[in-house]
Amino acid sequence: MAPVDTVIRTVIVDDHELLRAGTRGILDQADGFVVVGEAADAEAALVVVEETTPDLVIADIRLPSTNGIDLAAQLVDGHPGLIVVILSAYDDEHYVRAALAAGVSGYLLKTLPSHELVAALRDACSGSTRLTDGPLGKGEKYPDGTGTPDDPLTAREHEVVRLVARGMSNKAIAQQLAISPRTVEGHLNHVFDKLGVLSRTELVHYALANSGFARETPPGPDRAGEGAIDPSDPG
Repeated sequence: MAPVDTVIRTVIVDDHELLRAGTRGILDQADGFVVVGEAADAEAALVVVEETTPDLVIADIRLPSTNGIDLAAQLVDGHPGLIVVILSAYDDEHYVRAALAAGVSGYLLKTLPSHELVAALRDACSGSTRLTDGPLGKGEKYPDGTGTPDDPLTAREHEVVRLVARGMSNKAIAQQLAISPRTVEGHLNHVFDKLGVLSRTELVHYALANSGFARETPPGPDRAGEGAIDPSDPG
């Protein structure tokens, strides 16, 4: 961890050059920071971190190939003492939970005024976990009428997420739940939309960070025909 009275060597990871330049400009004007490297994707970020040994990495959540949360987990595991802060456009509770599970020291929004961003980064580097002050997950909508704002998933969707978190493929999940692979895919599409996750990996992070998925529930019959096999479905 970098002491707050020393220069904080920083790497910025964002696939948008303009946003990297903007963040660098803010830190160049702030006391106590020096940007020692930049990267546009996770693979380049890992190389830059190895070469520059920074104190702080600021990473966007949406990156090509590997997302910022997975990158954060790799950096935290591979570089003890390194501070990783997510700087995101997404004010989403599930992203925050997944990021914290990955070991980040902060989850901040790109809409922060520059002086607040600098203060939050200093706090993160001094050992205080900093989270966005905005209302997390605001504006979530569930057009199918199932679930609640606190738990938007149906019982069947919970079962599918648990099995995904156990590393099972769509085909294996379909066999376990006695439904078709096409139905599993449909459930996952609904889950992705409801939770705002972008990939299967992010869904696993969400499940691991959410205690509600720690309880294993034996798969039961479909409710009200949900997930029933379509006889014409070749899957």
